[in-house]
Amino acid sequence: MVLVGALIFGAIALAHMAPFPFLFEAFRPARSLWRVPPAPGAPPTIYLTFDDGPNPNWTPPLLDALREAEIRATFFLIDDYVTAETAPIVRRIAEQGHAIGLHSGTRRPMVLPPDALAAQLRQAADRISAITGREPCRLFRPHAGWRSRSLYQGLDRAGYRLAGWSWGMWDWHWWQKPQGDRVARRLAAKASAGDIIVIHDGHHKNPSADRRHAAEVVRRLGPELKARGYAFGALCGDAGELRQEDRQIPDVK
Repeated sequence: MVLVGALIFGAIALAHMAPFPFLFEAFRPARSLWRVPPAPGAPPTIYLTFDDGPNPNWTPPLLDALREAEIRATFFLIDDYVTAETAPIVRRIAEQGHAIGLHSGTRRPMVLPPDALAAQLRQAADRISAITGREPCRLFRPHAGWRSRSLYQGLDRAGYRLAGWSWGMWDWHWWQKPQGDRVARRLAAKASAGDIIVIHDGHHKNPSADRRHAAEVVRRLGPELKARGYAFGALCGDAGELRQEDRQIPDVK
């Protein structure tokens, strides 16, 4: 009985925190996005996503690297970090053709009533729209992937999908400071078509955290994967649909 209880408890815990689709996703997989199915006739595509920004120190050099590599990406922004200081960075993200999604720096969305979460998402989207002139993608990435039934209900009411990532495709480095060359090598070795990769250009507790590795990963990973025949895309569209956009990136500074 103890073993059964432990298994049940483990399954419940994983349902809320597993970094991959699990119980909450089993019955309604369309509510979340963890990998992008290849489009017929399209080249194998990788989706770079950046979490916890905008970072006033390290998001601009990351945008430089993406422009130089001619890569479009998706930025999941923390609403509290969208300020008068960082508004020009948010505007630049959009002007360079990248997608913008919503993110949380805490696990609080898990316990919010669905209507409260929906209202919070709409408010954050309105702020981004006012800065960029267009609505962000209807994608929300919860902090560390932590989720709940009420969170999914809130996303449904706001017309959003949960955005996850492909298994192991992140810049986590076992409590060590991420190094761009190491992260790029590991991601390149595991990359496959449709992968959603998570790299952090910010930090959920420190809006100005040192994230210099993000730009270095792009400069190393982009050319290597392109040489292997991969393209890069952005996650975008109303209700979380995907859109392949023109890959020519405007020269915006």
